[in-house]
Amino acid sequence: MTTTRYDKPTRAARVVNHVFRWLAEAGVSVAGTKALSVRGRKTGKRRSVVVNVLTVGGRDYLVSPRGHTQWARNARAAGVVDIGPRWRRREVRIAEVPDEVKPELLSRYLDRWFWEVKGHVGGLTPTSSPEELRAAAPSIPVFELVR
Repeated sequence: MTTTRYDKPTRAARVVNHVFRWLAEAGVSVAGTKALSVRGRKTGKRRSVVVNVLTVGGRDYLVSPRGHTQWARNARAAGVVDIGPRWRRREVRIAEVPDEVKPELLSRYLDRWFWEVKGHVGGLTPTSSPEELRAAAPSIPVFELVR
């Protein structure tokens, strides 16, 4: 069963995210950020966000630390996302990662980006136990970028 947790960003977080998204769309990556664009599942309009791309074992993953956000729901429905700066965007198929695979990926994500996502990643920290990671996994969408 999928949990529908969504930690809505504050106004200040939205402003910061807007700046990081603008930079990522211009090709400037801050701590590994990339611009992600996906068609809205209801309107069909293209929606853009900034994401961190986690690479593990030569595979790339997208994690939605705030939970089942609009971009995660749109990506799930579309099955594809566009990633990269405005002039070099490429369409990439995605596959949702099963809950039993997520703990390892979440642990690596937290090791790298906890400073950025703390407070809105389902109560997890870099020192969370395997049991805590397993318990939170259903509430945190993770997608593999399929090449």
